[in-house]
Amino acid sequence: MPERKHTNRLIDEKSPYLLQHATNPVEWYPWGSEAIAKAVTEEKPIFLSVGYSTCHWCHVMERESFEDERTAGLLNNHFVPVKVDREEMPDLDHLYMLFVQATTGRGGWPMSVWLTPSLKPFFGGSYFPPDERWGMPSFTSVLKAINRLWENDRDRLVASAGSMMQQMVAITRQTAGNEKLTYAPSEACLEQLTGSFDPEFGGFGGPPKFPRPVLLSFLFSHAARTGNRNSLDMALLTLRRMADGGIHDQLGINGRGGGGFARYSTDEYWHLPHFEKMLYDNAQLAETYLKAWQWTHDPLYADAARDIFNYVLCDMTSPEGGFYAAEDADSVSANGDGELREGAFYLWSKPEVMKLLGERDGELFCQAYAVMANGNAPTDPHGEFRGLNILTRKESSEKLSTRYAISPAEVEKSLAAAREKLFETRCRRPRPRRDHKVITAWNGLMISALSKGARILDDPKLLQAARRAATFILDTMHDSQSGRLLRRYCDGEAAIPGKAADYASLTRGLIDLYEASFDNGYLRAALKLTETQISLFYDRMNGGFFSTACDDALIPLRLKESEDGAEPSASSISTMNLLRLAAMTGGDELRRYAEETLRCFSGSIRENPAAMPLMLAALDMALSTPTTVILAGAPTDPGMKPLLDEAFSRDRIWTTVMQAEGAHGELLPFAAATGQAHKGPPAAYVCMGTSCYPPIDDPEALAGMLAKKMPE
Repeated sequence: MPERKHTNRLIDEKSPYLLQHATNPVEWYPWGSEAIAKAVTEEKPIFLSVGYSTCHWCHVMERESFEDERTAGLLNNHFVPVKVDREEMPDLDHLYMLFVQATTGRGGWPMSVWLTPSLKPFFGGSYFPPDERWGMPSFTSVLKAINRLWENDRDRLVASAGSMMQQMVAITRQTAGNEKLTYAPSEACLEQLTGSFDPEFGGFGGPPKFPRPVLLSFLFSHAARTGNRNSLDMALLTLRRMADGGIHDQLGINGRGGGGFARYSTDEYWHLPHFEKMLYDNAQLAETYLKAWQWTHDPLYADAARDIFNYVLCDMTSPEGGFYAAEDADSVSANGDGELREGAFYLWSKPEVMKLLGERDGELFCQAYAVMANGNAPTDPHGEFRGLNILTRKESSEKLSTRYAISPAEVEKSLAAAREKLFETRCRRPRPRRDHKVITAWNGLMISALSKGARILDDPKLLQAARRAATFILDTMHDSQSGRLLRRYCDGEAAIPGKAADYASLTRGLIDLYEASFDNGYLRAALKLTETQISLFYDRMNGGFFSTACDDALIPLRLKESEDGAEPSASSISTMNLLRLAAMTGGDELRRYAEETLRCFSGSIRENPAAMPLMLAALDMALSTPTTVILAGAPTDPGMKPLLDEAFSRDRIWTTVMQAEGAHGELLPFAAATGQAHKGPPAAYVCMGTSCYPPIDDPEALAGMLAKKMPE
């Protein structure tokens, strides 16, 4: 390794991304009052560079520009360089990404934005090459041009920046619709999705293809409400094709690791992934695969969910019980050149596979996973994958059984043994870098998925992992006195005030953890977090939740994120949380907050429903007849489990499940009253809207009751 001659102010940070830049010759500042004060005092523009640790092109721009002494000199002399980890400060990232998208027509990371000392943006882009190429100007030429303008035409730049900030305020202002809330936007969203659906490979639109779990969740909720088979089929086909594709790490070994899903596919076939793995993707995908299992009982979907849980528990869990943020796309190549290459950890040549497995098992494996002598990644745009293979399941055990004249069971036994051998070999390769931040919001999503998995798959170890993570977050990243959350934990330090997404996602996880454990403490914590979230983020004038707390002075413009993207928006999750908590506690005020949030976003929902699929699922919840199931009787009685299993056997987003035993009257008044009145063996009390029914002690009768369509 070459000797490092520099350190900058990032050396005291905890973020792996910021620390990657701590030895650049660029005199980076972290985002904060020190950098802003320097810009004001020295009358210099701020160069804001935003990225994250697993971002491939962030690494490229660092090597090409930020490690270059001459480029660093330009930045240091004429600007105040500031580095931000977008995963630590998503609200800041979102604000300036809106500017970049509005002015360039595209966005992405690394994000490069130039700001006035008052934090108003006046120029931006994403990756800039060191030399002019691909029709893009060189980074140094951009720096020199901006410096000339700042020195010679500053007033115009400042005026332009102020005008653009006002336009951003107008663009991001939500306009509530005056019309009554109806199912019409959901039907319009379904029409949009149907028009962009790929009927052969699943997914929506052309390459690159993203999993978009929020869209799949909407489709499942729409199917549950309407019985629309098209909604269901689109979701199921997408999940099946993804599970078979290269976007899915096919070498997950139970109890040992591997598996999980990459960030996105560069082609329409789910074949060639961008190899980074994100916790938030895997958490949401686990939940959607669980829904698919509930609808079909096809083992493929349950296995995919288990594979994700295995990956997270083995490879992404901290010693304290929290879940790490991400794994990089790049790793050191096994060819010994020491270079970081995308996908190096995951790729295989056919000779390597055949040498490991032998002739018979090797040919079977290569046929099953499309391993070819010349490689199976011809769409790689840079030629780095030439002659190499991405494992993707192309032939079923039944077809292989016919082809090789052995039983399907023998096929699976051979393939399982082959995967073990390849996994062991891969474990000896240099691993991708792992971003070991623990992000509260993403942990909330994972706690939610694990809790649902524990119930649906009847797996106690998933419940144990969810409990452990929740305990860690509540003990380490939560101030019990103020009720406030911190967003990030890394290397023993919890820091950065929580964003609305942190409160919303953790609350969701705690509600699901209550339903998995019936531990009242989780529900009490969810209610307290909701109270704090409302006080810090809720817009009492217009409804909806700002991303940034009301007292955060370092964010120049508070926004309400409307779109459900790679991560669901805080407002969408919060609306669902409020509706569920209202149903459980009888809290009319909580439901009012949910309805006000829906009205706040109703104009945006009407204009572009497919951009807000999870908000549409929340709308479906608000408009559908709420159903409450209260399980009464001794939890250990053998008659309780069949009722419990039936209550969680279907995907019913408008149904809440509570346990009467141990329910506290001030927390769960309906459940507590039911428990006091109930006598005899276990039974389920079902209320739909304002209609409550006699207790049911037969699981089949409970299934029939829950399948009833109530008037809305």
